[in-house]
Amino acid sequence: MDFALTDEQEMFREMVRNWVEKECPKNVARDIEAQEFQYPQELWDKMSKAGFHAIGLPEEYGGSGGDVITQMILTRELARSLAGLTWIYGIASFCAKSIAKFANEETKARLIPLLADGDIRIAISVTEPSGGTDLMGSMKTRARKVDGGWRITGQKIWSTAAHVSDYLFLMARTEDIVDKPARGVTLFLVPNPAEGLECRQIPKLGMKAVGSCEVFLDDVFVPDDLVVGDPGAGFYQMLSTFNNERIMVAALCTGIIDGVLEDAMAYLNEREAFGKKIGRFQALQHFVADIAMWGKQAELLTYYAAWKSMTSDDCGIEANMAKVQASEYAGRAADLGIQILGGMGYSNETNMQRYWRDARLYRIGPVTNEMARNSIAEMLGLPRSF
Repeated sequence: MDFALTDEQEMFREMVRNWVEKECPKNVARDIEAQEFQYPQELWDKMSKAGFHAIGLPEEYGGSGGDVITQMILTRELARSLAGLTWIYGIASFCAKSIAKFANEETKARLIPLLADGDIRIAISVTEPSGGTDLMGSMKTRARKVDGGWRITGQKIWSTAAHVSDYLFLMARTEDIVDKPARGVTLFLVPNPAEGLECRQIPKLGMKAVGSCEVFLDDVFVPDDLVVGDPGAGFYQMLSTFNNERIMVAALCTGIIDGVLEDAMAYLNEREAFGKKIGRFQALQHFVADIAMWGKQAELLTYYAAWKSMTSDDCGIEANMAKVQASEYAGRAADLGIQILGGMGYSNETNMQRYWRDARLYRIGPVTNEMARNSIAEMLGLPRSF
């Protein structure tokens, strides 16, 4: 068994780390995140210039290639400094890979080069206010067929960066199938802006600058060529990309643990109390040991899930395990990080509070850890619980 990165992967990891230290170190990331409702366009542009948006996209459409492990290395190294701000890359990557996998050839040829260059953005608009995790059973957004396309009416929520995106990667019900609600939904690329479309930002605890939106659609027209994949099969198409998203969340949370440990060690080695460095106190050493162990477990689960996704179509259980464990470890690590820093951990002048606020989201989204646990148990052979 070989747990080491290849020489090429290690070189890529070091390149990303150097880029982060130069372009968006922790103090810069902290200042960006504090600007609620102000999207970090400059950070997006820097990522575009570095070629990050092209990673994982097919070379024949203008991408730079690269496997899932390469994506996870990038996500982890970004999150060590950016924490939840990393998701401006993550959303773009998820949508781009879905388009590369399911869209028609004309749409791929037109949009993927623009996505790879960072010239356009696409936001995920799937969750609905009344549904949450019960996505299919409660979906009220409807699309009806008209000449040349579809008319969509409904509402979405928690659509990250919808207010600054050129398209919404949106799921709507196109057919009512009572006994099988997962069938009869279709994926659309909704142009933004469009007549009848409105996006409103939601104030929230963390990831402030990224922007999360309510989306309102009132008879919005979408042409036929912006239907993604087969009408009625949208949910089943997205299942395969959901796993990639969960592994990416695990990598992001692993990066948060890296950042927490780094900041905790720096503080323990400089802060003095009772006449000596506080790093000599046994209780705080135990905190550090726990954070380090959680980080290693998150790392192993994340890279195993990434490897499994590259070698098998059946990686659902590994993706869910990595997402659950990494998100819970990240939250616990950031909480201990605040305890280590004491009052300064609660201050907006340090990064611990930002790690803690951002990590809290990932126990909820993109799927709650409770639902992920249900899926793990079901995949192990137990009856479905919902």
